[in-house]
Amino acid sequence: MTDMPRDHTRYSRQVLFPGIGEEGQGRLSNSRVVLVGCGANGTTIADRLVRAGVGHLTVVDRDFIELNNLQRQVLFDEDDLTANLPKAVAAERKLRRINSQVTVTGLVADVNPENAEKLLVGADLVMDGTDNFEARYLINDVCVKHAIPWVYCGVVAGYGMTMTIVPQQTPCLRCIFPDAPLPGTVATCDTAGIANPIVVVVAGMATAEGIKLLVGKGTRNQGIIYVDLWNNTFEAFDSGLPRDNCPVCGEGRYEFLEGVEGTRAVALCGRDAVQVRVPGGKQLSLDGLAERLRGVSQVLAANDYLVRFKVNDHEITLFADGRAIIKGTSDEAIARSLYSKYVGL
Repeated sequence: MTDMPRDHTRYSRQVLFPGIGEEGQGRLSNSRVVLVGCGANGTTIADRLVRAGVGHLTVVDRDFIELNNLQRQVLFDEDDLTANLPKAVAAERKLRRINSQVTVTGLVADVNPENAEKLLVGADLVMDGTDNFEARYLINDVCVKHAIPWVYCGVVAGYGMTMTIVPQQTPCLRCIFPDAPLPGTVATCDTAGIANPIVVVVAGMATAEGIKLLVGKGTRNQGIIYVDLWNNTFEAFDSGLPRDNCPVCGEGRYEFLEGVEGTRAVALCGRDAVQVRVPGGKQLSLDGLAERLRGVSQVLAANDYLVRFKVNDHEITLFADGRAIIKGTSDEAIARSLYSKYVGL
């Protein structure tokens, strides 16, 4: 049996719960978890895991704190905002104050094909706190390749879903969603908003799935759990077995990890701008995207060929083939972040 933490009192109510018990608590204290993304879902997941007593938690996030984050991102406060802290730094500081027994590491980094394996391999569990499909497909590639269980978690507006993925035992993300959605066809919290109670519900369910995996007990989610708090609906879908024709599980092709799929970003020389493109060049219908953007940005132009809009100091021109030119930055990571926030992928 694994060793119990030194301070039994901290976890006494958790140890009393038969689903965890002393052995499960010992397993938690010896576990290594990597959380990718520390926004709404990520802060809730990190808070729950640290309070539960995981041994090591690494929080990876590329972004910084903004005022609108405080409505739903539970680890941050106005002092963090005033200090202009990156999310990973503020999260590490807060989590260490919550539980000094847990080793917490905050990394300010953009998870990409070049560093994904270095960041994730060695974890007992990977938790999804990201806000876009491209990052999730990348996590999926690494976790399936290296047999690391991970938990998908996504919320927007008043609904959300979670899925537990155990390589070679359950379907992976690309078994269920073989292709990334077209840019502009998926709602994001920056275009559709978000009611903060849905974050607590879905992220809490995802964390419970992660704890079950770490302690080796409990009835795992066998597919996708979907919750719509605003319409009071709850649905659970059994996703069956891994698909033989899945490019990842069945065929061993890690296209997002190898850089074959996903967005490409390149700084445009002398223009303080970055071009972001999505392989495939499928033609988009720009009308619906322009309508959604009018509620959250200044739309400067919209026709059959492009939509141009302005967000703070950035001017973004999106073309019908999904390509975008983002003015006001030469940082490729910032450009990809803006693309995922307002166009969605």
